[in-house]
Amino acid sequence: MATRPNALLLKFPGTNADEETARALREVGFETRTVPITRVTVEDFADTQLGVLSGGFSYGDYVMAARFAQLEIERRLGDTLTTFRDKGGHLLGICNGFQTLMRLGILPPGSLVDNVSERFVCKWVPLEKKVSDSPFLHTLPEGFELPIAHGEGRLVTKDPADAETYMKDGLAALTYGEDVNGSYQQIASLQDTQRRVLGLMPHPERFIYREQHYDRDWQQAEHGWGYYLFQSIYQTVTA
Repeated sequence: MATRPNALLLKFPGTNADEETARALREVGFETRTVPITRVTVEDFADTQLGVLSGGFSYGDYVMAARFAQLEIERRLGDTLTTFRDKGGHLLGICNGFQTLMRLGILPPGSLVDNVSERFVCKWVPLEKKVSDSPFLHTLPEGFELPIAHGEGRLVTKDPADAETYMKDGLAALTYGEDVNGSYQQIASLQDTQRRVLGLMPHPERFIYREQHYDRDWQQAEHGWGYYLFQSIYQTVTA
């Protein structure tokens, strides 16, 4: 029997979606390990194909979203995440994990700031896939929906034209089908230039099974749309 690929989930105080994410990864074929940031070492990445930063509110987002998570990663791991990526590993950041990857500079420059409504937004949103070369998205259709739950999810860039460039260069992986938080170009997800890192504000781990959809009669696919995101990266690392 073939060896299952390994996914390493980093857990911070306040992370609250690690178990749902680990379950989703196991559903598609990964072995998973969830390691608290206080115990993680560089060696934990040695036999790992996918590193995951799950959603939640790391350190309560008391200063600003993901700021303490960024500092702890830098203090304990240095440039391990970028080295891991450069050696062929993949990284996934969901919601707070996306915010962390942005702060670490692993994704294209920008910030995830307060929604224009200045309110926490929790609802299902339509999404549009804008790239065909993402290892995380290739089994998803051009349009689908996932739930969001964030107060600081508005993607902005120093120059608004940078967001337009991200769209043209294929770095904006997903966009919202409607303006949900004021993100430039309605960007919901970014990938890096190497196509090995994906950050997204929506929560794919919350729509793995059809029964999790708000419409009891939903039957557009065999699984929830989030399942196919995790299936995509599984197929990539096992190809």
